[in-house]
Amino acid sequence: MNQRFYALDVFRGATVALMILVNNPGSWSHLYKPLAHANWHGCTPTDLVFPFFLFAVGNAMAFVLPRLQAAGQQAFLRKVLIRSLLIFGIGLFLNWFPFVKWTDSGLAFKHWVDPQHPENGVRILGVLQRIALCYLFAALILYYWKPRGAWLAACIILLGYWALCFTLGNPADPYSLQGYFGNSVDQQLLGIPHLYKGEGVPFDPEGITSTLTGICQVVFGYFVGQYILQKGKTYEMLSNLFVAAGLLLFTGLTWDLLFPINKKIWTSSYVLYTTGLAIMVLSTLLFLIEFKQVKGAWTRFFDVFGKNALFIFMISALVPKGLSLVRFTDASTGEGSNPLDWFYTHVCAPVSPDPRAGSFLFALCMILFYWLIVYWLDRKKIYIKV
Repeated sequence: MNQRFYALDVFRGATVALMILVNNPGSWSHLYKPLAHANWHGCTPTDLVFPFFLFAVGNAMAFVLPRLQAAGQQAFLRKVLIRSLLIFGIGLFLNWFPFVKWTDSGLAFKHWVDPQHPENGVRILGVLQRIALCYLFAALILYYWKPRGAWLAACIILLGYWALCFTLGNPADPYSLQGYFGNSVDQQLLGIPHLYKGEGVPFDPEGITSTLTGICQVVFGYFVGQYILQKGKTYEMLSNLFVAAGLLLFTGLTWDLLFPINKKIWTSSYVLYTTGLAIMVLSTLLFLIEFKQVKGAWTRFFDVFGKNALFIFMISALVPKGLSLVRFTDASTGEGSNPLDWFYTHVCAPVSPDPRAGSFLFALCMILFYWLIVYWLDRKKIYIKV
């Protein structure tokens, strides 16, 4: 059954839009709580964005994988490997870009490992790199193990990751930042200079070991996409998706009592919980858009993001990094500034005495700016695929 499901496009586009929104506040010091990640255990709306995107990658794979399978093993491997390498390479490029940085003595080259501070360097992993790895291994599992084997693989990964965290972590608290076993793995394999430093210590929230469970997110997204294709636009499909969402939410919340829901180490309970929420949101969109035909400006706003998803995510990283090199003295403050800082300080921040409002307004302005880009691309029928 070959049907078009516009709700899937809207879901993917909304996820991309929200990813840009939470990544571009006016100030990281002034955030509304729902727009900030959980400090450690727990899950905020912001913590849903990345797993929702991996779930959407799996949805899309359900439409593409049959064609790749029909083309034969060589064509499948070539397509999947090239795409994974490109996405990973773009992510690494964004981490290194713009290759220079401001120092007290002016612009200096951004070394792979800083010779003056050897504990710092270019981060190897990141959001796009995790997407690439999860896509690659999910595609290989689904191609060679078929759906039944993929179910088994997902169960083994989720249960095995729990066992690894519990047995190899610090017995005092194996699920803490200090006790998590994966951090030592990342330090050994990637090197401290190439890890994220935002937690106060070298720790990568998109590390090697925590990427394992992210693969399951893509696999589950594939199963949901495949089920929607098989059942078509029927109430049986819709009701079963709501039931599946409820079961996954219940299982994830129950598992949270033993293996806490945690995005930064991507726990197995987090995978089930966020997958359940993703199915719930997608099912609601299916009901509204496909069954009740509730469409309009709101769906159009989101679907253009989904049509150039990876491209606009890349642009949303390139723009602030590039503009950070434009330095000038702000006449009103006498301090160094750049165009985005100036816009936040003089346009967004003054709108309210609550600094969170100005920070949020800046993020909304960024969303509108990037929407204009993808809207223009859509009008011109330009779709940049990786």
